[in-house]
Amino acid sequence: MERTGHDIGHPPAAKVAAPAPANHAALTPTQIRVLRGVHSGLLNKQIAFDLGIAEATVKVHMTALMRKLNVRNRTQAAIVAQTLAI
Repeated sequence: MERTGHDIGHPPAAKVAAPAPANHAALTPTQIRVLRGVHSGLLNKQIAFDLGIAEATVKVHMTALMRKLNVRNRTQAAIVAQTLAI
């Protein structure tokens, strides 16, 4: 294959793997409520207020549900929530 000056030194574009589909039944009811808040665009503080729990508790639930959903950030979690129809 002949290389042109445009592709020299540029590695092939890396494909970003989509989060693995998760079973929402593996989430606790509170984690589902937190995920609904994330999907709605709420901040942890707002989710905490709505659920009547501490903001630190929301962070604990976020960490656990992100691990269960195999996502790295809130945006990915919200996308998974959309696909799970949560």
